[in-house]
Amino acid sequence: MHRTLRLLPFAAADGPTNMADDDVMLDAAAGGVASLRFYTWTEPTVSLGYFQPAAVRAEVPGLSELPWVRRATGGAAIVHHHELTYALALPAGKDWQGDEPWVCRFHHLVRDVLADFGVKSRAVVCGQEQKLGEVLCFLDQTPGDLVIDGSKVAGSAQRKRRGALLQHGSVLLRRSEYAPMLPGINDLAGREAVTPALLAGRLAAALAADLGCEVMSSDWTADERARIPEVRADVYADPAWNEKR
Repeated sequence: MHRTLRLLPFAAADGPTNMADDDVMLDAAAGGVASLRFYTWTEPTVSLGYFQPAAVRAEVPGLSELPWVRRATGGAAIVHHHELTYALALPAGKDWQGDEPWVCRFHHLVRDVLADFGVKSRAVVCGQEQKLGEVLCFLDQTPGDLVIDGSKVAGSAQRKRRGALLQHGSVLLRRSEYAPMLPGINDLAGREAVTPALLAGRLAAALAADLGCEVMSSDWTADERARIPEVRADVYADPAWNEKR
């Protein structure tokens, strides 16, 4: 069966817009459209996991001064600064979602692409996880996360809707002054091994090969373009959503 994965434009946006984009991707996947996008953030921003109390931002120096948004996915806080964020939305069913957990599956692709750049990483396996902090995602190493020399460099979270899967996550490229305890891939490699655009292109090709599908560059539909600002205003830019816990 011929399958096509829609590759949406690489873009930078604020936190509520990025989260609204991902939400609309999940709706499209529930309607049968598989989508992938890579993006960055127009300013350093904290995203909190769905279940995290808003007050945890005060527990890490520097976080409370940053713009922030609550994700629809679980997990812990991420400082989106010198990193690449991805979102993958897959329709329901085994044809798209397969048997292997997608956190592991995508991180294995990241590992393989990094190896092509001469950077060695490994996935955390059961029994080796570590919790090095309570607030930040990248201090919580769980099975499937990607680490280099003991430091986590890729983490992901999921949400399902009508059987469709949204997985989005962060690949940490360089240390941020807002989270100086977290080195990125280039810090750990000791060189500028990868850039966001280069990594995004390699990952899109690797994902297409892994899924056995065609990747087709595409834009948002007119209906999606109309829907994104509505979701942004009604959910992710709404203080009631962000302060809900």
